[in-house]
Amino acid sequence: MTERKPPGVSFESWTDKQIRDAEARGDFAHLPGAGKPLPRDVEATYDEQWWIKRKLAREGLSVLPPTLALRKEAEDALVAAAKAPSERAVRKIVEDINVKIRDMMFKPPPGPPLGLKPYDVEDVVRQWRERRTAAS
Repeated sequence: MTERKPPGVSFESWTDKQIRDAEARGDFAHLPGAGKPLPRDVEATYDEQWWIKRKLAREGLSVLPPTLALRKEAEDALVAAAKAPSERAVRKIVEDINVKIRDMMFKPPPGPPLGLKPYDVEDVVRQWRERRTAAS
């Protein structure tokens, strides 16, 4: 819609006219989910922000406090290190996450306590080697 509201016309009547015109053209006739109720969780209590949460889930986003987000990132880093193709890649992954953990350790926590300490790079590399030899 690029049309501007004409001067002297109230916003409400102008908007209503735009909607009536779109309905008359059939712009709303074939929208996905037309005529169906909005899906909702029957067992859950009403949450005013249900649509925000559904949008975040659909987009694959999350809003976590930084410490919890770093915990998740640290877990993912260990999984990535276990699947790394080389010892050099394992070291890089673990060293990168350790930098982030150390940074968070020395800042006042903006959320729940981090509860992590940097990983022992040599220990992670040793575990990686053991899994590779066991898989061979």
